[in-house]
Amino acid sequence: MAEETAATEDKRITRSKCALKDALVELIEERGLANFNASDLCSRANLNRGTLYNNFGDKDGLLAALEEDVMRDLEGFQAQMQRLELRDVLRYRVSKKPMPFLVSLFDHLREQGSFLHAVMGSKGDPSFGPRVRDAICTEIIQTILHERYRNDPAPFVQYYVAFYASAYLGVITHWVETGMKESSQDMAQIALRLFFIKPGDPIKL
Repeated sequence: MAEETAATEDKRITRSKCALKDALVELIEERGLANFNASDLCSRANLNRGTLYNNFGDKDGLLAALEEDVMRDLEGFQAQMQRLELRDVLRYRVSKKPMPFLVSLFDHLREQGSFLHAVMGSKGDPSFGPRVRDAICTEIIQTILHERYRNDPAPFVQYYVAFYASAYLGVITHWVETGMKESSQDMAQIALRLFFIKPGDPIKL
């Protein structure tokens, strides 16, 4: 009986969280993160304020919990990246086939598309984009680097990593902002091609 009660409570919390997440996304898109309060959020979610306060504390607590959900999932991709080697990346570059890891990553980002569009947009949380960059984009660049540079503290190496990590965040942001029209397979190929393209090369896949 206690287990059934706990399971029912967990489902109730999950439903409430989903309703609050949808309401948060809608209000950010309509008004901007700074321009609504907990009452607005609960009214839009059709929930009482006690549900928000008891489970998340306040609006900021809800946002933090939702962002942590995304980050936790993205960090799960880090183990996959750490198993990759440069020769694996080069093999996919030569074959012009999408890397399964990157396809899975873009699939996951698509699932979170509405939340990412709201939170990473101009009306959202300006601190969240850099967190995505550090968790995923920087890791991707570190994977593609030759092993002798992966732990190199030289300033130029660090600027190189920062440059490409920010560029990759720009790719993700542009994809999200423009409605994620390209498939995950296409985005995986685009992401890989962009890293290896050189000045003067044809700008095509």
